[in-house]
Amino acid sequence: MSNEVIGSNARIELLSPRLANQIAAGEVVERPASVIKELLENSLDSGARRIDVDVEQGGVKLLRVRDDGGGISSDDLPLALARHATSKIRDLEDLERVMSLGFRGEALASISSVSRLTLTSRTRDADQAWQVETEGRDMASRVQPAAHPVGTSVEVRDLFFNTPARRKFLKAEKTEFDHLQEVIKRLALARFDVAFHLRHNGKTILSLHEAQDDAARARRVGAVCGAGFLEQALPIEVERNGLHLWGWVGLPTFSRSQADLQYFYVNGRAVRDKLVAHAVRQAYRDVLFNGRHPTFVLFFEVDPAVVDVNVHPTKHEVRFRDGRMVHDFLYGTLHRALGDVRPEDQLAAPAAVAGMVRPTGLEAGEFGPQGEMRLAANALLEQPQPQPSYNTAGSGAGSGYQYQYTPRPQSNVPAAEAQAAYREFFKPLPESAAPALPDGQGDIPPLGYALAQLKGIYILSENAQGLVLVDMHAAHERIMYERLKIAMASEGLSGQPLLVPESLAVSQREADCAEEHVSWFQRLGFELQRLGPETLAIRQIPALLKQAEANRLVSDVLADLMEYGTSDRIQAHLNELLGTMACHGAIRANRRLALPEMNGLLRDMENTERSGQCNHGRPTWTQLGLDDLDKLFLRGR
Repeated sequence: MSNEVIGSNARIELLSPRLANQIAAGEVVERPASVIKELLENSLDSGARRIDVDVEQGGVKLLRVRDDGGGISSDDLPLALARHATSKIRDLEDLERVMSLGFRGEALASISSVSRLTLTSRTRDADQAWQVETEGRDMASRVQPAAHPVGTSVEVRDLFFNTPARRKFLKAEKTEFDHLQEVIKRLALARFDVAFHLRHNGKTILSLHEAQDDAARARRVGAVCGAGFLEQALPIEVERNGLHLWGWVGLPTFSRSQADLQYFYVNGRAVRDKLVAHAVRQAYRDVLFNGRHPTFVLFFEVDPAVVDVNVHPTKHEVRFRDGRMVHDFLYGTLHRALGDVRPEDQLAAPAAVAGMVRPTGLEAGEFGPQGEMRLAANALLEQPQPQPSYNTAGSGAGSGYQYQYTPRPQSNVPAAEAQAAYREFFKPLPESAAPALPDGQGDIPPLGYALAQLKGIYILSENAQGLVLVDMHAAHERIMYERLKIAMASEGLSGQPLLVPESLAVSQREADCAEEHVSWFQRLGFELQRLGPETLAIRQIPALLKQAEANRLVSDVLADLMEYGTSDRIQAHLNELLGTMACHGAIRANRRLALPEMNGLLRDMENTERSGQCNHGRPTWTQLGLDDLDKLFLRGR
């Protein structure tokens, strides 16, 4: 190895076009999947309605993309392979409102510098097609006539043939093809109006036809994400203040061990954004078990002028002009959608093929930095709406107990009851029985009627579908936890003055942030005072968090405010405390319950938000249908 060091007298020279393109290829072309992404985005931008992809040896030997888009004229073909040549933007204003997937004008140049590329295209008004070829050399290319229907074909052979060091970093054929197939699936979910067909080594892998209606779109989602996702997905559609979010969110019961089933699109562009990830994680916080990841296919549409897509060479990241508003909208919408899920929703037919849920107003995600606190406080201000109740009589046990079941109440616990909740929540479950109704009256509630208790832990119940098993401690824990949150919201957070104020050293930006949000901190029970350019004094903290490390909590909250424009750390600490209280107050294992108590618990579950999971994310109930029971006993075989 040479020990020569480049000195200050080294001459500055222009890089050759080939070397410049190969350097650019290092940013754009990482593996065959990177190539297919750029080629498919060009096809979609051309207006294609059908795209065929042929792959050999995981994309290393051959990548061929054919579309039926608008095509490229013969005069423009050489320019298509030149760097920074594009038909998608003309001036700075176009760059500030990018509507296309590609716009840099360097993808084909970068790809052609590390492969043998052939580009064939024909426009609708042309008599014949034209073709241009390059082989990793300078951009001196020759155009010649060819046979091709209207549209464009790009053939990329022998990827990295002239850069063997890059080729050595490629993985096995199956691994590279899996990455490539994932790219196609992401784009197929973004454009339901386009048909995608994929062949690998001559074998058809994907055949996705155009999806013009809700049912067809659901079928495509099922083909890409699996039928299990559709059966456990909640469709949503919310529009407010120029922000539009629609798609499917997986129920917490369909969580995964890794974040491999998460698709998020901004104006049709697949992105991985920290702000988005934080908002989604926050919305699922109370319903996911440790180490589990949510599943979703979500489309976010916003004015292109308020989002910058030109922040990363591969365009995987975006930057929003008002990140806080976007974060609050995403969090509020998903939080409300998950909170509205009740047992009858989970027992219904696959939700993904039903109509979209379109909440408005408060339910559409009007949440500020206080998140759940504001949600619960607003819920207490709403007046209950008259709802038809189902008079249901206990069956199978002869309990003679009458239950009043209201399937979807419009409000939570009334304010008067919530204010006294701390004294009321820990009372025993009611055991009084009401007069019986004649058999056969009323409908069967979603979780049915209790039959028995198993080992002092589980409740066995019969519903219309079959057998329901309920973890009584986990279910009661969720019920009490939700009521405690509402009670706290109604009473507010009282502050606990510190006998000796704590001094906190921060950066000047963090101190400015604390001053900007001083009223927000006060509403949460904090009192902060700025003592100097980089010093804060903590004079008061929330009474419920008097055991917390005040310095660390305030520092973490300030870090969140600067990163995301909002913070949920205070609420997370409060929720953790309330969860502990609910856990200690919930009915314990081995406690024998009477049938009226069991049925009262089932009815509470049906009317409680997020009752499908306890506040640790564990499931509270499961369903065994008749088909499941028949399989256990080999019935019908």
